[in-house]
Amino acid sequence: MKTVAFYTLGCKLNFSETSTIGRLFTDAGYGVVDFTAGADVYVINTCSVTEHADKKCRKVVKEALKYSPNAYVTIVGCYAQLKPVEIAEIEGVDMVLGAAEKFRIVEYISDLTKLPKAVIHQQNIEKVNHNFIAAYSIGDRTRTFLKVQDGCDYPCTYCTIPLARGGSRSDTIENVINRARQIVESGVKEIVLTGVNLGDFGIRDGKREDKFFDLVRALDDVDGIERIRISSIEPNLLSNEIIDFVATSKRFVPHFHIPLQSGSNKILGLMRRRYQRELYTERVAKIKALIPNCCIGVDVIVGFPGETHEDFLDTYQFLNELDVSYLHVFTYSEREQTAAAEMQGRVAGSTRADRSKMLHILSDKKRRAFYQSQIGTVGEVLFEDDQKNGYMHGFTKNYVKVKAKYDPVMVNEIKVVKLVELSADGEVEVEETAEVLVH
Repeated sequence: MKTVAFYTLGCKLNFSETSTIGRLFTDAGYGVVDFTAGADVYVINTCSVTEHADKKCRKVVKEALKYSPNAYVTIVGCYAQLKPVEIAEIEGVDMVLGAAEKFRIVEYISDLTKLPKAVIHQQNIEKVNHNFIAAYSIGDRTRTFLKVQDGCDYPCTYCTIPLARGGSRSDTIENVINRARQIVESGVKEIVLTGVNLGDFGIRDGKREDKFFDLVRALDDVDGIERIRISSIEPNLLSNEIIDFVATSKRFVPHFHIPLQSGSNKILGLMRRRYQRELYTERVAKIKALIPNCCIGVDVIVGFPGETHEDFLDTYQFLNELDVSYLHVFTYSEREQTAAAEMQGRVAGSTRADRSKMLHILSDKKRRAFYQSQIGTVGEVLFEDDQKNGYMHGFTKNYVKVKAKYDPVMVNEIKVVKLVELSADGEVEVEETAEVLVH
């Protein structure tokens, strides 16, 4: 039996697609093995969000060939769509597949003969604009990333995703519901909805057929799903009706991840974001009024062209005063074929690093404050199959990471626990309780 191993860089969407590609290989008779097992084929699913995509890709290729010097190495993903020729020149790479070709990988890879020069199968991104291919991850039995939307029509000046993934397009609600039922039957307790621009769900063949809220309502009626989590949603697409619904939902958990990118309206304008910070403030206030214990995560970019010291302090103060739970901080990096790469006011690399460090510290402070606010409460934790220093971990509905003494019986089980103490490592220790939660 031929074997295949995978490595995924980037977002939850990439993880869902890697898992789906893995099932294509399994159906074709391959055995899926760990990366370190010396596979016959290595598939590396790449990301293009930062300037380090090429370095990461090269490093993973080198590692793969260390474990299996004669392996057939194929590169897929966003970086493969954007820079196929550049990737093909990496020593050890045998094939590069673009966005329209990656789900036909088994057809392309039938012959594992290593040639002197890498083969490229990649076409213009316009070819995939009306072609939605479903994907979901299976492996971590406690949680599945379910892809329901792909591509983006937003022209943010820093982003290459529309070039790498094409225009916004979605699955049908009926297909998503059927897939959710299959996932539940496999034993998974939590589904995480993923997409490039998830809140834009509902476009098929270039026309809007549904809204994201329609999908949310439909999924909430599917029996057997314990939890549904929204991975990330733009503030201008997070409508009041979605917030109202989640507040009383049977299955959607009290956790929103809402990209901000900057707390300066000047920088938001340069980024061509579709809102100003006042709207973001309204969304957070609305959520906290209806769901006080809701966890709110924020994406923010530092060092965007034109961001002065005053602009950064504006962002810092805005976030400091905002009732949010943690930050995902991205240091701006120039990307070819984007408008921002040509903008004036380039911020020095050392300044970008300093600003990133400040926001990471703020994020730690925010997370600890949120966790501390939950001490003494009773909640449901879905425990995962990990073990570190005798402890296992899990997450509450509102995304508090907890730890408890390892017990294999608790893996993939939802337990009612009391959050008792915030430990030095920033995780919350819990104890089981006899209390019963009323839904």
